Amino acid sequence: MNDGLDMARAATRVHSAPRWTLVATIIGSSLTFVDATVVNVALPALQSDLHATITDVQWVIEAYALFLGGLILVGGSMGDQFGRKRTFLAGVIVFTIASIACGLADSTHALIAARAAQGVGAAFLVPGSLAIISATFDDAERGRAIGTWAGFSAITSAIGPVAGGWLIEHVSWRAVFFLNVPLAAIVVALSARFMRESRDVSRTSRIDWTGACLAVLGLGSVVYSLLEWPRLGATPLVLATMVCGIGALAGLVVVERRVPGPMLPIGLFRSRTFTAANLLTFLLYAALATVFWLVPLNLIQVQHYSATGAGAALLPFPVLMFLLSRWSGGITARIGSRPPLIVGPMVAAIGLALCARSGIGGSYWTTFFPAMTVLGLGMAIVVAPLTTTAMASVDGQHAGVASGVNNAVARVAGLMAIAVFGILLVRAFDARVGPALDRLDLPAGARASIDRELPKLAGADITAWIDSSARVAAQRAIDESFVSAFNRVMITAAGIALAAAVAGALVREAAASKGTR
Repeated sequence: MNDGLDMARAATRVHSAPRWTLVATIIGSSLTFVDATVVNVALPALQSDLHATITDVQWVIEAYALFLGGLILVGGSMGDQFGRKRTFLAGVIVFTIASIACGLADSTHALIAARAAQGVGAAFLVPGSLAIISATFDDAERGRAIGTWAGFSAITSAIGPVAGGWLIEHVSWRAVFFLNVPLAAIVVALSARFMRESRDVSRTSRIDWTGACLAVLGLGSVVYSLLEWPRLGATPLVLATMVCGIGALAGLVVVERRVPGPMLPIGLFRSRTFTAANLLTFLLYAALATVFWLVPLNLIQVQHYSATGAGAALLPFPVLMFLLSRWSGGITARIGSRPPLIVGPMVAAIGLALCARSGIGGSYWTTFFPAMTVLGLGMAIVVAPLTTTAMASVDGQHAGVASGVNNAVARVAGLMAIAVFGILLVRAFDARVGPALDRLDLPAGARASIDRELPKLAGADITAWIDSSARVAAQRAIDESFVSAFNRVMITAAGIALAAAVAGALVREAAASKGTR
C-alpha cells in the first residue's frame, strides 16, 4: 500500500514538474528584472544616506551592468556545458548573497562592490531561465511557456518599482535588496525538487574565458574613464585607462575571430540585417537606459515625488509593453519587421523629447505621463520585431546565439549610455549652476560649502550652510540647473532614438522575414 502511495506521489511530481520549473524560472529571472528597475527608484534615498556623488550613483548602476553585460554570453555557455540547472542555481545563490551585501553596505564602495557581484550572479541566472524552459517543454508547449514567462516578467517589472518605492518610503532602501532573499529561497526549493538537469551534449569547445576577461576589462576601463572624466579631467590616469579599454576591446575582436568556441561569434555580423538590428538595439536601449536612470532622480529630488509615487509614475511603460507586445507580433507577421523597426524608434524619440518638456512642478498628467506613455508605445512597437529580426537574420542553428548577442548588446548599451550621458549631464549642470549661484552673492564660506555639495547635483544638501531666506533661492538655482541639464540629455537621447530608426531602415525585409542573409 505504501509502495502504491509512493508511486502515485512520484507520478504527481513528474506531471507537475514542468509547471513548477516554469514558476522557478519566472521568479528567478524576476529577481534581476525587478532589481534593475527598483534600484533606480532607490538611488535618491541611498545617495542621501551614503552621501554619494552623482558619479557614485552612476557606479551603483554601472558595476552591475558591467559584469552582467560582459559575462552574460559566458553564462549561457556555462549552462550548456556544465548543466543549466546547476548554473542557474549558482547564479541565484551568488545574486542572493550579493543582495544581502548590498543591504548591509555602509559605504558607496561596499555597495558598488556588492552590485558588481550581483551582476556576476545575474550573468549566470538570466540566460539559464529561457534555456531551462526550452529544455523542459516540448515543441507543442514551449511557445505557451515562454509567453507565460514573458508575461509574468512584464508584470513583475511593472509592480517592482511601486512595491520597491513603498519599501523605500516606509522601511529603507536596504529592504529592496533584502526582499530578494525569500524569493531566492523559493527558487532554490522549487528548483531542487522539480527542475531536471539539462545540457548541450554536442558542445565540445571550452568556455571562452579569454573573451570574457577582455570584454569586462575593455568595457570596465572605458566606463571608468568616462565616469571619472568630469571629476578628474583628462588626466594621464583617465587617458591611459581609456586607451587600455579600447585596446582590450580591439583584442576581443581579434580573439573572437580565432578561438574555436567564441563567446561573441564575429562571423554573425557578416549579415547586414543582423548588424543593423544590433545597431538599432544599441542606440535605442542606450536612450532607454538614460530615461530610467534620470527620471526617478528628477521626480524625487526636484519634483518632490515620494519613492512610491516615482515608481508609479513609470507604470505606463511596462503596462503598455505588456498589453501591446502580442499586437506588435501580429503586426509584424502581416506587414513584416522593417516598418515597425523604423516607426517604433521614431515614436520612442517623441516620448524622449516629451521628457524634455519638464520644468519644476506641474501636474504628472501633463508632464511625465504623456512622455512615459508615448515611450512605452514606441518600445512596444519595436521590441518583438527587433528580437525576431535578430534571430531570423542568421542561419537557424545560430538563432540562440544571435538572441544572446542581441541581449548582451542591449545590456552594454545601457552601460555605455549612463557613462557617456553622465558627462553631458554634469557639464550642462555645472555650466548653469555656477553663474546662477554667483548672482545670489552668498557669503564666501557658505558658497564654498555649497560647492562641495554640487557633485551630488540635485541631491545636494545645503540646509546646514545658509539661512532660510537664501536657502530657497540657492535650492531653486540647483533644481533649475538640474532640470536644464536633464532636458538637454533627454533631447540628445531623442536624437539617438532617431538614429536607431535609421538603423531600422537598413534592415532587409527578406532577411528579417525569411532568415536569409
